[in-house]
Amino acid sequence: MAGQPSLRVIIVGGGTSGWMTAAALARLLPKRCRLHVVESEAIGVIGVGEATLPHIRGFIEKLGIREADFMAWTRGTFKLGIEFRDWGNLGDSYIHPFGTFGRGKGDVDFHHYWTRLRSAGIDIPPLEQFSYGCMLARANRFDLPASDPAQLASTYGYAYQFDALLFAPYLRSIAEGLGTHRTEGKVVEVLRDALRGDITAIRLEDGQILEGDLFVDCSGFRSLLLGEGLEEPFEDWNHWLPADRAVAMPCRTETAVTPYTSAVAMPAGWRWRIPLQHRTGNGYVYASAFTSDDGAAQALTRAVEGAPLADPRLLRFRAGRRRRSWVRNCVAIGLASGFLEPLESTSIYLVQQAITALVELFPDSAEATVERDEFNRLIDLEYDRIRDFLILHYHATRRSDSEFWNYVRTMAVPDSLAEKIELFRRAGRVVKYREGVFLDASWIAVYVGQGIVPEGHDPRAGGPDTATLLQAMKALHGEIAATVARVPEHLRYIDGYCAMAAAA
Repeated sequence: MAGQPSLRVIIVGGGTSGWMTAAALARLLPKRCRLHVVESEAIGVIGVGEATLPHIRGFIEKLGIREADFMAWTRGTFKLGIEFRDWGNLGDSYIHPFGTFGRGKGDVDFHHYWTRLRSAGIDIPPLEQFSYGCMLARANRFDLPASDPAQLASTYGYAYQFDALLFAPYLRSIAEGLGTHRTEGKVVEVLRDALRGDITAIRLEDGQILEGDLFVDCSGFRSLLLGEGLEEPFEDWNHWLPADRAVAMPCRTETAVTPYTSAVAMPAGWRWRIPLQHRTGNGYVYASAFTSDDGAAQALTRAVEGAPLADPRLLRFRAGRRRRSWVRNCVAIGLASGFLEPLESTSIYLVQQAITALVELFPDSAEATVERDEFNRLIDLEYDRIRDFLILHYHATRRSDSEFWNYVRTMAVPDSLAEKIELFRRAGRVVKYREGVFLDASWIAVYVGQGIVPEGHDPRAGGPDTATLLQAMKALHGEIAATVARVPEHLRYIDGYCAMAAAA
Protein backbone atom coordinates (compact mmCIF):
# COMPACT_ATOMS: atom_id res chain seq x y z
CA MET A 1 0.00 0.00 0.00
CA ALA A 2 1.35 3.40 -0.97
CA GLY A 3 2.50 5.58 1.88
CA GLN A 4 3.36 2.77 4.32
CA PRO A 5 6.56 3.59 6.19
CA SER A 6 9.84 1.77 5.81
CA LEU A 7 11.15 0.52 9.16
CA ARG A 8 14.75 0.07 10.21
CA VAL A 9 14.94 -3.64 11.06
CA ILE A 10 17.96 -4.84 13.04
CA ILE A 11 18.45 -8.62 13.04
CA VAL A 12 20.80 -9.74 15.81
CA GLY A 13 22.41 -13.04 14.90
CA GLY A 14 22.96 -14.78 11.59
CA GLY A 15 22.91 -18.53 11.20
CA THR A 16 19.87 -20.30 9.84
CA SER A 17 17.20 -18.20 11.59
CA GLY A 18 18.89 -14.84 10.98
CA TRP A 19 19.54 -15.30 7.30
CA MET A 20 16.19 -17.02 6.66
CA THR A 21 14.55 -13.93 8.19
CA ALA A 22 16.70 -11.49 6.24
CA ALA A 23 16.21 -13.25 2.92
CA ALA A 24 12.44 -13.50 3.37
CA LEU A 25 11.93 -9.89 4.46
CA ALA A 26 14.21 -8.62 1.70
CA ARG A 27 12.35 -10.61 -0.95
CA LEU A 28 8.78 -10.26 0.28
CA LEU A 29 8.77 -6.80 1.90
CA PRO A 30 11.45 -4.85 0.01
CA LYS A 31 9.74 -1.47 0.45
CA ARG A 32 8.66 -1.96 4.06
CA CYS A 33 12.00 -2.50 5.76
CA ARG A 34 15.66 -1.55 5.65
CA LEU A 35 17.51 -4.63 6.84
CA HIS A 36 20.69 -4.81 8.88
CA VAL A 37 22.10 -8.12 10.16
CA VAL A 38 24.59 -8.08 13.00
CA GLU A 39 26.52 -11.29 13.59
CA SER A 40 29.86 -12.45 14.88
CA GLU A 41 31.80 -15.20 13.17
CA ALA A 42 33.55 -15.79 16.50
CA ILE A 43 30.28 -17.02 18.03
CA GLY A 44 29.56 -19.55 15.30
CA VAL A 45 26.31 -21.41 14.63
CA ILE A 46 24.70 -24.59 15.97
CA GLY A 47 24.73 -26.13 12.50
CA VAL A 48 23.31 -29.60 13.21
CA GLY A 49 19.68 -29.10 12.17
CA GLU A 50 19.88 -30.82 8.84
CA ALA A 51 16.40 -32.34 8.47
CA THR A 52 13.23 -30.45 7.56
CA LEU A 53 9.48 -30.75 7.02
CA PRO A 54 7.72 -30.34 3.65
CA HIS A 55 6.82 -26.72 4.42
CA ILE A 56 10.41 -25.70 3.61
CA ARG A 57 9.63 -26.24 -0.07
CA GLY A 58 7.17 -23.34 -0.01
CA PHE A 59 9.76 -21.12 1.63
CA ILE A 60 12.37 -21.91 -1.01
CA GLU A 61 9.82 -21.29 -3.77
CA LYS A 62 8.79 -17.90 -2.34
CA LEU A 63 12.40 -16.80 -2.38
CA GLY A 64 12.54 -17.59 -6.10
CA ILE A 65 15.11 -20.37 -5.62
CA ARG A 66 15.24 -23.28 -8.04
CA GLU A 67 14.94 -26.47 -5.99
CA ALA A 68 17.64 -28.42 -7.82
CA ASP A 69 20.14 -25.55 -7.43
CA PHE A 70 19.38 -25.27 -3.72
CA MET A 71 19.80 -29.01 -3.13
CA ALA A 72 23.02 -29.16 -5.13
CA TRP A 73 24.57 -26.26 -3.22
CA THR A 74 23.58 -27.58 0.22
CA ARG A 75 24.39 -31.17 -0.80
CA GLY A 76 20.84 -32.14 -0.02
CA THR A 77 18.93 -35.39 -0.25
CA PHE A 78 15.19 -36.04 -0.27
CA LYS A 79 13.16 -36.88 2.81
CA LEU A 80 9.87 -38.80 2.66
CA GLY A 81 9.44 -39.09 6.41
CA ILE A 82 11.10 -40.20 9.62
CA GLU A 83 11.85 -43.77 10.66
CA PHE A 84 11.41 -44.51 14.38
CA ARG A 85 13.34 -47.55 15.52
CA ASP A 86 12.98 -49.24 18.94
CA TRP A 87 10.51 -46.64 20.27
CA GLY A 88 7.49 -48.76 21.10
CA ASN A 89 9.62 -51.76 22.01
CA LEU A 90 13.06 -53.05 21.14
CA GLY A 91 12.97 -54.33 17.56
CA ASP A 92 10.07 -52.11 16.46
CA SER A 93 10.32 -49.88 13.40
CA TYR A 94 7.77 -47.59 11.80
CA ILE A 95 7.82 -44.58 9.50
CA HIS A 96 6.03 -41.30 10.05
CA PRO A 97 5.35 -40.41 6.39
CA PHE A 98 4.78 -37.07 4.73
CA GLY A 99 1.65 -38.41 3.14
CA THR A 100 -1.57 -40.31 3.67
CA PHE A 101 -2.59 -43.86 4.45
CA GLY A 102 -4.68 -45.32 1.64
CA ARG A 103 -5.57 -42.81 -1.06
CA GLY A 104 -6.45 -40.06 1.38
CA LYS A 105 -9.94 -39.65 -0.06
CA GLY A 106 -13.43 -39.99 1.33
CA ASP A 107 -15.13 -38.90 4.53
CA VAL A 108 -13.71 -41.76 6.59
CA ASP A 109 -9.95 -42.05 7.14
CA PHE A 110 -8.37 -45.24 5.85
CA HIS A 111 -7.17 -46.44 9.27
CA HIS A 112 -10.78 -46.96 10.37
CA TYR A 113 -11.29 -49.62 7.67
CA TRP A 114 -7.95 -51.20 8.59
CA THR A 115 -8.98 -51.23 12.27
CA ARG A 116 -12.32 -52.82 11.41
CA LEU A 117 -10.70 -55.77 9.63
CA ARG A 118 -8.04 -56.17 12.28
CA SER A 119 -10.63 -56.13 15.07
CA ALA A 120 -12.50 -58.91 13.25
CA GLY A 121 -9.41 -61.10 13.52
CA ILE A 122 -8.57 -60.88 9.81
CA ASP A 123 -4.86 -61.14 9.03
CA ILE A 124 -3.96 -58.00 7.07
CA PRO A 125 -0.59 -56.26 6.50
CA PRO A 126 0.60 -53.55 8.89
CA LEU A 127 -0.91 -50.10 8.36
CA GLU A 128 2.40 -48.75 7.06
CA GLN A 129 2.18 -50.98 4.00
CA PHE A 130 -0.89 -49.04 2.88
CA SER A 131 1.06 -45.80 2.69
CA TYR A 132 2.69 -45.18 -0.69
CA GLY A 133 5.12 -42.72 0.92
CA CYS A 134 6.20 -45.25 3.55
CA MET A 135 6.81 -48.01 1.04
CA LEU A 136 8.71 -45.68 -1.27
CA ALA A 137 10.97 -44.84 1.67
CA ARG A 138 11.41 -48.49 2.68
CA ALA A 139 12.46 -49.33 -0.88
CA ASN A 140 15.00 -46.48 -0.87
CA ARG A 141 13.38 -44.93 -3.94
CA PHE A 142 12.31 -41.44 -4.89
CA ASP A 143 10.47 -39.47 -7.54
CA LEU A 144 8.60 -36.19 -7.42
CA PRO A 145 4.91 -36.59 -6.51
CA ALA A 146 2.32 -36.70 -9.29
CA SER A 147 0.18 -33.60 -9.74
CA ASP A 148 -2.89 -35.62 -10.76
CA PRO A 149 -4.86 -36.33 -7.54
CA ALA A 150 -6.28 -39.48 -9.12
CA GLN A 151 -2.85 -41.10 -9.13
CA LEU A 152 -1.48 -43.04 -6.19
CA ALA A 153 1.79 -41.13 -6.61
CA SER A 154 0.03 -37.92 -5.55
CA THR A 155 -0.55 -39.17 -1.98
CA TYR A 156 2.79 -38.12 -0.48
CA GLY A 157 4.99 -35.09 -0.01
CA TYR A 158 8.67 -34.62 0.70
CA ALA A 159 11.17 -32.41 2.47
CA TYR A 160 14.96 -32.06 2.41
CA GLN A 161 17.97 -33.27 4.34
CA PHE A 162 20.82 -30.79 3.85
CA ASP A 163 24.03 -29.38 5.31
CA ALA A 164 22.95 -26.62 7.71
CA LEU A 165 26.44 -25.10 7.60
CA LEU A 166 25.93 -24.44 3.88
CA PHE A 167 22.31 -23.29 4.19
CA ALA A 168 22.92 -20.00 6.04
CA PRO A 169 25.69 -18.76 3.67
CA TYR A 170 23.45 -19.61 0.71
CA LEU A 171 20.64 -17.46 2.15
CA ARG A 172 23.08 -14.72 3.11
CA SER A 173 24.15 -14.34 -0.53
CA ILE A 174 20.49 -13.94 -1.50
CA ALA A 175 19.72 -11.44 1.27
CA GLU A 176 22.78 -9.31 0.59
CA GLY A 177 22.01 -9.40 -3.12
CA LEU A 178 18.63 -7.87 -2.25
CA GLY A 179 20.16 -5.03 -0.29
CA THR A 180 20.57 -6.39 3.25
CA HIS A 181 23.49 -4.79 5.10
CA ARG A 182 25.71 -6.90 7.36
CA THR A 183 27.93 -5.84 10.23
CA GLU A 184 30.47 -8.12 11.87
CA GLY A 185 30.52 -7.68 15.63
CA LYS A 186 29.36 -8.77 19.07
CA VAL A 187 26.49 -7.05 20.86
CA VAL A 188 27.55 -5.94 24.35
CA GLU A 189 24.58 -3.76 25.36
CA VAL A 190 20.88 -3.41 24.59
CA LEU A 191 19.75 0.23 24.87
CA ARG A 192 16.14 0.94 25.84
CA ASP A 193 13.88 3.96 26.04
CA ALA A 194 13.71 5.01 29.69
CA LEU A 195 9.97 5.71 29.60
CA ARG A 196 8.48 3.27 27.08
CA GLY A 197 10.86 0.36 27.58
CA ASP A 198 11.28 -0.25 23.84
CA ILE A 199 14.69 -1.16 22.46
CA THR A 200 16.21 1.89 20.75
CA ALA A 201 19.62 0.59 19.75
CA ILE A 202 22.34 -2.00 20.32
CA ARG A 203 25.95 -1.27 21.19
CA LEU A 204 28.69 -3.41 19.65
CA GLU A 205 31.99 -4.44 21.18
CA ASP A 206 33.85 -1.87 19.08
CA GLY A 207 31.64 0.95 20.43
CA GLN A 208 29.42 1.26 17.36
CA ILE A 209 25.75 1.99 18.10
CA LEU A 210 23.07 0.76 15.69
CA GLU A 211 19.61 2.29 16.02
CA GLY A 212 16.45 0.62 14.77
CA ASP A 213 12.65 0.61 14.83
CA LEU A 214 12.08 -3.16 14.97
CA PHE A 215 14.58 -5.64 16.41
CA VAL A 216 14.60 -9.34 15.52
CA ASP A 217 16.37 -11.59 18.01
CA CYS A 218 18.06 -14.50 16.23
CA SER A 219 20.83 -14.80 18.82
CA GLY A 220 20.19 -18.45 19.60
CA PHE A 221 19.89 -19.98 23.06
CA ARG A 222 21.28 -16.84 24.68
CA SER A 223 18.19 -14.84 23.62
CA LEU A 224 20.23 -11.67 23.87
CA LEU A 225 17.41 -9.20 23.19
CA LEU A 226 14.21 -10.93 24.34
CA GLY A 227 15.60 -12.98 27.21
CA GLU A 228 18.46 -10.85 28.53
CA GLY A 229 17.46 -7.38 27.32
CA LEU A 230 13.70 -7.50 27.92
CA GLU A 231 13.81 -10.24 30.60
CA GLU A 232 10.96 -12.22 29.09
CA PRO A 233 10.39 -15.36 31.26
CA PHE A 234 11.15 -18.85 29.96
CA GLU A 235 8.60 -21.67 30.37
CA ASP A 236 10.54 -24.83 31.17
CA TRP A 237 9.15 -28.09 29.72
CA ASN A 238 12.02 -30.29 30.86
CA HIS A 239 9.75 -32.40 33.06
CA TRP A 240 7.89 -33.54 29.91
CA LEU A 241 10.84 -33.51 27.52
CA PRO A 242 13.82 -34.42 29.74
CA ALA A 243 16.43 -34.62 26.97
CA ASP A 244 18.66 -31.60 27.59
CA ARG A 245 21.88 -32.36 25.72
CA ALA A 246 23.16 -33.78 22.47
CA VAL A 247 26.44 -34.95 21.04
CA ALA A 248 26.76 -34.58 17.27
CA MET A 249 29.28 -36.19 14.95
CA PRO A 250 29.37 -36.54 11.15
CA CYS A 251 30.70 -39.70 9.53
CA ARG A 252 31.50 -41.03 6.10
CA THR A 253 28.53 -42.53 4.29
CA GLU A 254 29.16 -46.26 4.18
CA THR A 255 25.53 -47.43 4.28
CA ALA A 256 22.41 -46.53 2.32
CA VAL A 257 21.60 -42.89 1.49
CA THR A 258 18.00 -43.27 2.58
CA PRO A 259 15.22 -40.85 1.59
CA TYR A 260 14.26 -40.49 5.23
CA THR A 261 15.72 -39.47 8.57
CA SER A 262 16.16 -42.16 11.24
CA ALA A 263 15.47 -41.64 14.94
CA VAL A 264 16.80 -44.64 16.84
CA ALA A 265 15.88 -44.98 20.52
CA MET A 266 18.83 -45.22 22.92
CA PRO A 267 18.99 -46.01 26.67
CA ALA A 268 18.78 -42.32 27.67
CA GLY A 269 17.18 -40.74 24.61
CA TRP A 270 17.59 -41.24 20.87
CA ARG A 271 20.04 -40.75 18.04
CA TRP A 272 19.53 -39.28 14.62
CA ARG A 273 20.90 -40.46 11.29
CA ILE A 274 20.65 -38.01 8.39
CA PRO A 275 22.30 -39.07 5.10
CA LEU A 276 23.49 -36.24 2.85
CA GLN A 277 25.24 -36.37 -0.50
CA HIS A 278 28.73 -35.98 1.01
CA ARG A 279 28.41 -37.40 4.53
CA THR A 280 25.97 -38.68 7.14
CA GLY A 281 24.95 -36.56 10.12
CA ASN A 282 24.64 -38.31 13.47
CA GLY A 283 23.73 -37.20 16.96
CA TYR A 284 22.61 -38.57 20.32
CA VAL A 285 19.92 -36.50 22.05
CA TYR A 286 19.88 -37.51 25.71
CA ALA A 287 18.83 -36.63 29.23
CA SER A 288 21.86 -35.76 31.36
CA ALA A 289 19.99 -37.06 34.43
CA PHE A 290 20.22 -40.58 32.99
CA THR A 291 23.69 -40.73 31.39
CA SER A 292 26.97 -38.83 31.39
CA ASP A 293 28.38 -36.72 28.57
CA ASP A 294 31.26 -39.14 28.11
CA GLY A 295 28.88 -42.09 28.13
CA ALA A 296 26.71 -40.48 25.46
CA ALA A 297 29.72 -39.65 23.27
CA GLN A 298 30.99 -43.21 23.53
CA ALA A 299 27.55 -44.64 22.73
CA LEU A 300 27.28 -42.44 19.64
CA THR A 301 30.77 -43.33 18.45
CA ARG A 302 29.93 -47.03 18.72
CA ALA A 303 26.63 -46.61 16.88
CA VAL A 304 27.62 -44.59 13.80
CA GLU A 305 27.67 -46.52 10.56
CA GLY A 306 30.82 -45.05 9.01
CA ALA A 307 34.25 -43.64 9.84
CA PRO A 308 33.89 -40.48 11.98
CA LEU A 309 34.81 -37.19 10.30
CA ALA A 310 35.11 -35.19 13.53
CA ASP A 311 35.09 -35.63 17.28
CA PRO A 312 31.72 -35.62 19.08
CA ARG A 313 30.49 -32.08 19.70
CA LEU A 314 28.49 -31.35 22.86
CA LEU A 315 25.36 -29.16 22.83
CA ARG A 316 23.33 -28.08 25.87
CA PHE A 317 19.71 -26.96 25.73
CA ARG A 318 16.42 -26.98 27.59
CA ALA A 319 12.97 -27.67 26.16
CA GLY A 320 10.51 -24.81 26.47
CA ARG A 321 9.71 -21.37 25.15
CA ARG A 322 9.63 -17.73 26.13
CA ARG A 323 6.24 -16.74 27.53
CA ARG A 324 5.89 -14.37 24.56
CA SER A 325 7.93 -14.28 21.37
CA TRP A 326 7.12 -10.66 20.43
CA VAL A 327 7.55 -8.14 23.24
CA ARG A 328 7.47 -4.39 22.69
CA ASN A 329 9.44 -3.82 19.46
CA CYS A 330 11.41 -7.06 19.63
CA VAL A 331 10.51 -10.31 17.81
CA ALA A 332 12.41 -13.47 18.70
CA ILE A 333 12.78 -16.11 15.99
CA GLY A 334 14.34 -19.55 16.31
CA LEU A 335 16.21 -20.63 19.43
CA ALA A 336 15.90 -17.14 20.95
CA SER A 337 12.15 -17.79 21.12
CA GLY A 338 12.21 -21.39 22.32
CA PHE A 339 13.53 -24.86 21.73
CA LEU A 340 11.95 -28.21 21.03
CA GLU A 341 14.31 -31.10 20.44
CA PRO A 342 14.79 -32.15 16.79
CA LEU A 343 12.85 -35.44 17.06
CA GLU A 344 10.33 -34.39 14.40
CA SER A 345 12.57 -31.91 12.53
CA THR A 346 10.55 -28.90 13.66
CA SER A 347 13.32 -26.37 14.36
CA ILE A 348 13.52 -24.87 10.88
CA TYR A 349 9.73 -25.17 10.55
CA LEU A 350 9.25 -23.01 13.66
CA VAL A 351 11.64 -20.42 12.21
CA GLN A 352 9.69 -20.46 8.96
CA GLN A 353 6.32 -20.09 10.69
CA ALA A 354 7.56 -17.14 12.75
CA ILE A 355 8.88 -15.47 9.60
CA THR A 356 5.59 -16.09 7.79
CA ALA A 357 3.62 -14.61 10.68
CA LEU A 358 5.95 -11.59 10.84
CA VAL A 359 5.59 -10.95 7.12
CA GLU A 360 1.80 -11.19 7.29
CA LEU A 361 1.60 -9.04 10.43
CA PHE A 362 4.44 -6.65 9.64
CA PRO A 363 3.70 -3.42 11.53
CA ASP A 364 3.59 0.17 10.36
CA SER A 365 5.43 1.23 13.51
CA ALA A 366 6.59 -0.03 16.88
CA GLU A 367 3.02 0.58 18.06
CA ALA A 368 1.80 -2.83 16.96
CA THR A 369 -0.30 -4.15 19.81
CA VAL A 370 -2.84 -6.07 17.70
CA GLU A 371 -0.22 -7.54 15.39
CA ARG A 372 1.96 -8.47 18.34
CA ASP A 373 -0.85 -10.28 20.16
CA GLU A 374 -1.84 -12.28 17.08
CA PHE A 375 1.78 -13.21 16.39
CA ASN A 376 2.17 -14.52 19.95
CA ARG A 377 -1.09 -16.47 19.71
CA LEU A 378 0.05 -18.21 16.53
CA ILE A 379 3.53 -19.03 17.80
CA ASP A 380 2.21 -20.28 21.14
CA LEU A 381 -0.13 -22.67 19.31
CA GLU A 382 2.72 -24.03 17.21
CA TYR A 383 4.94 -24.66 20.22
CA ASP A 384 2.18 -26.19 22.36
CA ARG A 385 0.95 -28.59 19.68
CA ILE A 386 4.42 -29.70 18.66
CA ARG A 387 5.24 -30.17 22.35
CA ASP A 388 2.31 -32.58 22.75
CA PHE A 389 3.29 -34.49 19.62
CA LEU A 390 6.87 -34.94 20.84
CA ILE A 391 5.76 -36.04 24.30
CA LEU A 392 3.53 -38.68 22.66
CA HIS A 393 6.58 -40.43 21.20
CA TYR A 394 8.13 -40.85 24.64
CA HIS A 395 5.02 -41.57 26.66
CA ALA A 396 3.57 -44.14 24.25
CA THR A 397 6.35 -46.62 24.82
CA ARG A 398 6.19 -50.09 26.30
CA ARG A 399 9.92 -50.15 27.07
CA SER A 400 11.04 -50.75 30.64
CA ASP A 401 14.70 -51.59 30.03
CA SER A 402 16.21 -48.35 31.37
CA GLU A 403 15.49 -45.68 33.97
CA PHE A 404 14.91 -43.12 31.22
CA TRP A 405 12.20 -45.13 29.45
CA ASN A 406 10.56 -46.00 32.76
CA TYR A 407 10.39 -42.29 33.58
CA VAL A 408 8.84 -41.11 30.30
CA ARG A 409 6.43 -44.06 30.13
CA THR A 410 5.00 -43.33 33.56
CA MET A 411 5.23 -39.51 33.71
CA ALA A 412 2.14 -37.31 33.88
CA VAL A 413 1.44 -35.67 30.52
CA PRO A 414 -0.45 -32.47 29.64
CA ASP A 415 -4.23 -32.85 29.80
CA SER A 416 -4.41 -31.81 26.14
CA LEU A 417 -2.33 -34.85 25.16
CA ALA A 418 -4.04 -37.28 27.54
CA GLU A 419 -7.38 -36.44 25.94
CA LYS A 420 -6.00 -36.96 22.43
CA ILE A 421 -4.59 -40.38 23.34
CA GLU A 422 -7.86 -41.54 24.91
CA LEU A 423 -9.94 -40.41 21.92
CA PHE A 424 -7.74 -42.40 19.57
CA ARG A 425 -7.55 -45.44 21.81
CA ARG A 426 -11.34 -45.71 22.06
CA ALA A 427 -12.39 -45.24 18.45
CA GLY A 428 -9.49 -44.08 16.29
CA ARG A 429 -10.49 -40.42 16.44
CA VAL A 430 -7.79 -37.82 15.74
CA VAL A 431 -8.21 -34.33 17.15
CA LYS A 432 -8.35 -31.95 14.19
CA TYR A 433 -6.81 -28.47 14.12
CA ARG A 434 -7.27 -25.48 11.89
CA GLU A 435 -3.73 -24.41 12.76
CA GLY A 436 -0.68 -26.51 13.53
CA VAL A 437 1.84 -28.55 11.62
CA PHE A 438 0.97 -32.23 12.19
CA LEU A 439 -2.18 -33.49 10.50
CA ASP A 440 -4.12 -36.73 11.00
CA ALA A 441 -1.70 -39.10 9.25
CA SER A 442 1.18 -37.94 11.46
CA TRP A 443 -0.66 -38.71 14.69
CA ILE A 444 -1.98 -42.00 13.30
CA ALA A 445 1.53 -43.12 12.32
CA VAL A 446 2.88 -42.57 15.84
CA TYR A 447 -0.16 -43.94 17.67
CA VAL A 448 -0.25 -47.19 15.71
CA GLY A 449 3.51 -47.39 15.28
CA GLN A 450 3.97 -47.37 19.06
CA GLY A 451 1.18 -49.77 19.89
CA ILE A 452 -1.85 -47.56 20.53
CA VAL A 453 -4.28 -49.38 18.26
CA PRO A 454 -7.95 -48.29 18.39
CA GLU A 455 -10.44 -50.49 20.19
CA GLY A 456 -13.21 -49.29 17.87
CA HIS A 457 -13.69 -47.45 14.59
CA ASP A 458 -15.84 -44.85 12.91
CA PRO A 459 -19.31 -46.43 12.47
CA ARG A 460 -19.31 -45.33 8.82
CA ALA A 461 -16.44 -47.74 8.19
CA GLY A 462 -18.92 -50.56 8.78
CA GLY A 463 -20.69 -49.86 5.48
CA PRO A 464 -18.88 -52.10 2.95
CA ASP A 465 -19.28 -55.84 3.39
CA THR A 466 -16.17 -57.60 4.64
CA ALA A 467 -15.36 -59.46 1.42
CA THR A 468 -15.56 -56.29 -0.68
CA LEU A 469 -13.46 -54.33 1.78
CA LEU A 470 -10.82 -57.04 2.01
CA GLN A 471 -10.60 -57.26 -1.77
CA ALA A 472 -10.15 -53.49 -2.04
CA MET A 473 -7.39 -53.63 0.59
CA LYS A 474 -5.55 -56.36 -1.31
CA ALA A 475 -5.85 -54.43 -4.56
CA LEU A 476 -4.44 -51.28 -2.99
CA HIS A 477 -1.60 -53.21 -1.36
CA GLY A 478 -0.66 -54.73 -4.72
CA GLU A 479 -0.92 -51.40 -6.55
CA ILE A 480 1.41 -49.72 -4.06
CA ALA A 481 4.02 -52.48 -4.44
CA ALA A 482 3.85 -52.41 -8.24
CA THR A 483 4.03 -48.61 -8.44
CA VAL A 484 6.98 -48.37 -6.04
CA ALA A 485 8.92 -50.92 -8.12
CA ARG A 486 8.85 -48.56 -11.11
CA VAL A 487 10.40 -45.62 -9.23
CA PRO A 488 14.15 -44.81 -9.50
CA GLU A 489 16.52 -45.47 -6.63
CA HIS A 490 17.05 -42.45 -4.39
CA LEU A 491 20.72 -41.81 -5.28
CA ARG A 492 20.11 -42.37 -8.97
CA TYR A 493 17.39 -39.73 -8.93
CA ILE A 494 19.66 -37.29 -7.08
CA ASP A 495 22.48 -37.83 -9.58
CA GLY A 496 20.19 -36.84 -12.42
CA TYR A 497 18.42 -33.98 -10.64
CA CYS A 498 20.61 -32.22 -8.09
CA ALA A 499 24.09 -33.74 -7.79
CA MET A 500 26.11 -31.63 -5.34
CA ALA A 501 27.86 -28.55 -6.64
CA ALA A 502 31.61 -28.87 -6.96
CA ALA A 503 32.03 -25.40 -5.44
CA ALA A 504 29.97 -26.20 -2.33
